[in-house]
Amino acid sequence: MKPGGGRAKGAQFERQVAAILYDLTGVTFRRDLEQYRAANHGDLIANDSDFPFIIECKRYASGTTARPDWWNQACNAASAQGKWPALVYRFDRCDTRVRVLLETLLTNHAGSGAWIEMPIETFATLASELMGES
Repeated sequence: MKPGGGRAKGAQFERQVAAILYDLTGVTFRRDLEQYRAANHGDLIANDSDFPFIIECKRYASGTTARPDWWNQACNAASAQGKWPALVYRFDRCDTRVRVLLETLLTNHAGSGAWIEMPIETFATLASELMGES
């Protein structure tokens, strides 16, 4: 692998996720370059402060599900920013998946740490609905 190849692949995926979410929600996103200099920053920042999630993006060649350290990274960044965590990830030849806390859907699960995964299109609908409630 070329030096920086993983970082380039990650940056490309972040741009793809930003474009997909813009198409689905009308919210624009920019890459948070502070993620490389400081801890507890997500990968994408919404231009709308009502967007309820901090987005962490992961793109890898192979795997079956998100790694625990990816989820922990998303949760730490979201906690630091006062938002909900969202982990967007994809493996080669697989659909993009998004993990969020179950309590974003069901308030009786607040604080349980339980999570749910969904397609990115469903995530966009959830984010739009939560923005409408604020």
